Amino acid sequence: MATRDDGAERAAAIAGPEALAGWDPGEQLGRPGAYPYTRGPYESMYRGRPWTMRQYAGFGTAEQTNARFRALLDAGQTGLSVAFDLPTQMGLDSDDPMAHGEVGKVGVAIDSIDDMRTLFAGIPLGKVTTSMTINATAPILLLLYQLVAEEQGVAPQDIRGTTQNDILKEYIARGTYIYPVAPSMRLVTDLLAYAAAELPHWNTISISGYHIREAGSTAAQEIAFTIANGLAYVRAAAAAGLDVDAFAPRLSFFWNSHNDLLEEVAKFRAARRLWARLMRLDIGAENPASWKMRFHTQTAGSTLTAQQPHNNVVRTTLQALAAVLGGTQSLHTNSYDEALGLPTEESALLALRTQQVIAAESGVTRSVDPLAGSYYVESLTDRLEADARKLIDQIDGLGGAEAAIEAGFQQREIEEAAYAAARAVDSQESVVVGVNAYTTEAEPAIPVLGVDPALEAAQVDRLAGRRADRDAAVTTARLEAIATAAAGVDNLLYPIRAALESGATLGEVSGALRGVFGRYRG
Repeated sequence: MATRDDGAERAAAIAGPEALAGWDPGEQLGRPGAYPYTRGPYESMYRGRPWTMRQYAGFGTAEQTNARFRALLDAGQTGLSVAFDLPTQMGLDSDDPMAHGEVGKVGVAIDSIDDMRTLFAGIPLGKVTTSMTINATAPILLLLYQLVAEEQGVAPQDIRGTTQNDILKEYIARGTYIYPVAPSMRLVTDLLAYAAAELPHWNTISISGYHIREAGSTAAQEIAFTIANGLAYVRAAAAAGLDVDAFAPRLSFFWNSHNDLLEEVAKFRAARRLWARLMRLDIGAENPASWKMRFHTQTAGSTLTAQQPHNNVVRTTLQALAAVLGGTQSLHTNSYDEALGLPTEESALLALRTQQVIAAESGVTRSVDPLAGSYYVESLTDRLEADARKLIDQIDGLGGAEAAIEAGFQQREIEEAAYAAARAVDSQESVVVGVNAYTTEAEPAIPVLGVDPALEAAQVDRLAGRRADRDAAVTTARLEAIATAAAGVDNLLYPIRAALESGATLGEVSGALRGVFGRYRG
């Protein structure tokens, strides 16, 4: 994290009434559950119910990941969060030559409806909410999930969860894009429209600052670039003819929780307030539900160290506490061994227990926004909001988030912040325990979860079986219908759904779209 300037450091040393000179608690705070939502989107917050404990999981085959899901649910997890492998994220089937060596490595491989059925076998999708970290192929994965839920007899209004579906941050910070920006934005808005008509309780976008922060941004940049992307989605949907108050209440956000505990608390509060003000005053949304920022948080993977990995338990606990004090609606806590490999079942359980201890034993859930009124926290909240607003104004001056991305603005800002943070670590201005201070010669032996190399061949064999069992003529015709729709203006999710029902694979659907949209060359 980039270090603060000397003035900010002096202001932080002893914060007093002067830090809030002229500060109006009615304007800056309000009541919990009321505009501007600084104190949280709901009046009772965790006094009513705890946040959703949603551990991110996925590796190997759908069958292996299903077993991990079941173990986490049995241990008290209250929601599912799916990690997909890189081929799935990039629209490639497991038998694609470009997928070789990556199948099942950083997430679960999903090629067809068969894999989705296996992934959720024995899990009642009418009772569990599911978050899917998927962007370029988000419409495909949402439709596969819906089809499997319907096979279980779940009514559309009872299908609940979230698709990340945040393609703009892929161009900024992560890189799992497929198509150019304009058709990618069309897929986002088509998903919004489809869910508004077919899946009324589905959260259509989780607008993500997480990967922006993992790429090296500051807290203020994380707020600004994420909210600017959110505004771009809102404006694109409005331009497509959607009523903002019909879709905005289903938008959600996804934030990183980093190491500076009080700065992170202030970041969450500032982001919530800034979004409320922009949606009400700039966008003109009239429904208070459109002003509320609801968000998921994940602890910071980039802060985990391979050196003295048990220290990561402490880091993750502090980051999780920041998310809770900042008012998150759901939370994932990273496992301590993730700098070394995929989490083992033991480390994933400890990560879940971390949340449960905070919820049941720490006492922080007894009060809504317990840090409200702190001279330091409130002044820091104000400063982060102001800094983020300046960056959003710069993005607007460049023509909005999409134009700024094409100009490389966000990418350059993040690169400069990441470089400053790296230099601070190198110079020991920023201390990382076990890395540049308090080091030891001997390191503990940590068991690492590996993925069986034979998995890829087995997945490819299953995929060949799926293709052999379907009506090839029907599938081909429905893939051609996707291409026809892509060349026109109709909502793409309906022909994609028909193709998936006939046995089309994720890679085939993505290929039909690529044939019309082309591929983005960053």
